[in-house]
Amino acid sequence: MTKDMFKSRWLKFLSRALIAMCLVFCTLLIAERVFAADPGGSKTGAAADAQDAQANSFVITEPTDKTAPDYAEKEKAFQEFRTQSEREPLAIRLADSVGQNRIAINLMWTLVTGFLVMFMQAGFALVETGFTRAKNASHTMLMNFLIYVIGLTGFWIAGFAIMYGAMPVASLGGTAGLDASKEFVLNLFGKPFGLFSTNGWFLNNDVYDVGVYTIFLFQMVFMDTAATIPTGSMAERWTLKSFAIYGFFMSMILYPLFGNWAWGGGWLSQLGVNFGLGHGYADFAGSGVVHAVGGLCALAGAIALGPRIGKYNEDGSANAIPGHHIPMALLGTFILAFGWFGFNPGSTLGVAGGGLNRVGIIATTTMIAGAGGALSTALYMIFRNGKPDPTMIANGLLVGLVAITAPSGFVGATAGFIIGVIAGILVCLSVEFFDRIHIDDPVGAISVHGVGGLWGVIALGLFADGSAFYGGAWNGVAGSVRGLFYGDPGQLVAQLVGCITLIIWAFGFSFVFFKVLDKFVKLRVPAQVEIDGLDVEETGILAYPEFNLAHGAMSRVEPYPMGNPLNTGEY
Repeated sequence: MTKDMFKSRWLKFLSRALIAMCLVFCTLLIAERVFAADPGGSKTGAAADAQDAQANSFVITEPTDKTAPDYAEKEKAFQEFRTQSEREPLAIRLADSVGQNRIAINLMWTLVTGFLVMFMQAGFALVETGFTRAKNASHTMLMNFLIYVIGLTGFWIAGFAIMYGAMPVASLGGTAGLDASKEFVLNLFGKPFGLFSTNGWFLNNDVYDVGVYTIFLFQMVFMDTAATIPTGSMAERWTLKSFAIYGFFMSMILYPLFGNWAWGGGWLSQLGVNFGLGHGYADFAGSGVVHAVGGLCALAGAIALGPRIGKYNEDGSANAIPGHHIPMALLGTFILAFGWFGFNPGSTLGVAGGGLNRVGIIATTTMIAGAGGALSTALYMIFRNGKPDPTMIANGLLVGLVAITAPSGFVGATAGFIIGVIAGILVCLSVEFFDRIHIDDPVGAISVHGVGGLWGVIALGLFADGSAFYGGAWNGVAGSVRGLFYGDPGQLVAQLVGCITLIIWAFGFSFVFFKVLDKFVKLRVPAQVEIDGLDVEETGILAYPEFNLAHGAMSRVEPYPMGNPLNTGEY
């Protein structure tokens, strides 16, 4: 492709995108300019948010249901509180300050941990680029860069509204704007099934609120983690055009809908309330919502694309296609492990009141599970091949972290280590399995996030020990979450329902999407482009312009005109 053709293609694509964005902004400008909720931050946090360690509120509200069996008791408590507050008005004013400080602490905790999760994007970029070939480094890195801005935009337009627009967040002061009445519900079998919410498009003025914006940031970076996973399994052969469309699909449809069912008050979270299955589908920080959704979508994409040229021989045997920069990949793994301290502990959405200071246990358990995964993978690879294989050990650490993500809020260190050890073995078996059936995954994303994520969902249903408090209830069911090993087989059933739903939704719907998209916008680059390397043809620039990566040998070359591909070898 010539330089002019390259420019023409991308200018046409960008012009259409800009026109669409202009139409969106015009719509926003003519919208009603009435600020709802608390954009100034002065009303978020008050005496009603002051709590003791057991989540008992300082303020006692007046009961309204006179038919309730405990109405007389509540009315008496309210009258005593009102009498006491009239005697000591200063105490009420101090409670306002205490309540706002508590919410401020929780807001800041959520934001800081969200910043850590955002930094994980750098880790993903380094891991995936290091595990792939030098001739595709610009392309792989660019996908990891672009998915952040594409995903953010899609989540701002519609993803957040669909997923989280009807879910109140108690640890942030029951912040306004997340209204449970905005959930679209179907009644089946005499029970309500929440499917999606309809509040907060474009973060409009109805949700112009300090708490809502905080939740948006935190949920957006989680979504972005799910969205970046398929960039690894589909690397070295995926067109940027189809990738860009996929980014909006993930951020506006695939991730938000399952997220609503699990975290936004939707039907999976209500399996306990409606059908007595434990506390409903539980997923503390997203083994299922984030990692399995991303990993199963990655599986669908890898199947739709097919394996890389040269990966499999006619006799069915596989050829190793080594990554070009293992130190880069291992550094990225450490960055991801660091970011996980935002991922799991941050999912408390606060540290003050109602048992939220369990964050220390969550962080330590997360770290130990990662170690268990890395150790078991190292031992397996030594037993299997006689050498440890640093690429697999990196994936072992990551799969241990993925697996502990769902149960991290409900288990301790010993269970965390066991969960990680099992995950480390699973990732080795999974990588071998997918290679045998000719599903090419350059970085192991399907095994780490898809298989590891499903295992984490199931592990919660087995190992949750009932020690976590979190205000005394989870998903509307009183008491602490317990798994099969601690007396509640219903919780395991709820988790298995979640796994089945994940496979049908995240894999099945993604596969249909990729197949349909391929009819209109080709998923895969032409064979010659794949052989030469995607950097010049797809991005217009080589990652390593001083070298000609021909037939695996690196030699200095002179500058070249754009569009003249220099990479003609495998590496």
